[in-house]
Amino acid sequence: MEYTFHFYNTMAETGLMMALDKCLGELEAPPVVLCIGSDLSIGDSLGPITGTLLKRRGSEFCGFVYGTLKYPVTAKEMKYIESFLRKTHPKSKIIAVDAAVGEECDMGLIKASAGALRPGAGANKRLGKVGDVSVMGVVARKSAFSYSMLNLTRLNMVYAMAEVVAGAISALGDKYALTLSQCS
Repeated sequence: MEYTFHFYNTMAETGLMMALDKCLGELEAPPVVLCIGSDLSIGDSLGPITGTLLKRRGSEFCGFVYGTLKYPVTAKEMKYIESFLRKTHPKSKIIAVDAAVGEECDMGLIKASAGALRPGAGANKRLGKVGDVSVMGVVARKSAFSYSMLNLTRLNMVYAMAEVVAGAISALGDKYALTLSQCS
């Protein structure tokens, strides 16, 4: 099942947190948040901005974050990251966060669903799937020139979407921090 929220909706953060909670189910260990993207393109920076916002919360967030503006996780790392995360955090569920392209009317939507996502699909890259739960933010209109459209995306929209996603994941981490004995 897919859950969709518009970032302008004042209840988007709460709704996204509830959707992620439902998609994740019971957790044995703190979640891993894999924030995919690059700061070289505004439209592709949703993941790294989300990761940076989560890292800034410091000990307030109970979980592990990979992919920030300082240390992005890009397409180059995709073939290695899934096995690395499974070996490093064997009991943790992975929440994959990435930017996406869609129809004009979908811009600004944040979509959460159980199951992996395929990073780079909007830029016609053929990469493996990653994650147990996926969060995708539609930041640009899909076209034959999707990659160039990502460069024309408004930073304000991407940043606002990242704040919603980071807030929802942080609130989810806070909820699970009470039930998990290990938190870092």
